[in-house]
Amino acid sequence: MASKVIHAIYNDDDILMNAVKAVRKEHYHIEEVYTPFPVHGLDKAMGLEGTRIAITSFMYGILGLTVAIVMMNFIMIKDWPQDIGGKPSFSYIENMPAFVPIMFEMTVFFAAHLMVITFYMRSKLWPFKKAENPDPRTTDDHFLMAIDLGHHNADEVTKFLTGTGAIEISIIENEDDH
Repeated sequence: MASKVIHAIYNDDDILMNAVKAVRKEHYHIEEVYTPFPVHGLDKAMGLEGTRIAITSFMYGILGLTVAIVMMNFIMIKDWPQDIGGKPSFSYIENMPAFVPIMFEMTVFFAAHLMVITFYMRSKLWPFKKAENPDPRTTDDHFLMAIDLGHHNADEVTKFLTGTGAIEISIIENEDDH
């Protein structure tokens, strides 16, 4: 079964923000909003939940710190202890001040790289993936709001969106994947 989606194009981010608020107030379902640059407050206006990527970043940092501690303890204390500058090599705790930069760098390395990989996987951004942008103008200077028509009257929604400042409105037939 095909569903209909209305694409409303705007040419200003402030007009878009007001339109998103008005559309949500009328209880229409916004599928997605495409913008050429991040619009501050748009996620809150759309009613999206907060991201949890900071939590994953913290966990990845803890993983990096753990790997650094285990790695340095094994390499510098157990496997091949060396007398470097007269420092004792029989205890990890006594050498910890020398290991702090390595622990810091491994924490940052793991957090940064694994967070980027997580973001790409969560966003389904695979190499050679075809772009899902419905209108190429949204990468330059226009904003597009896709609204699921559902059981609403197309003429009413179109008239409403024109009143919110949309400069162009089109109705698109989407094929369901089910």
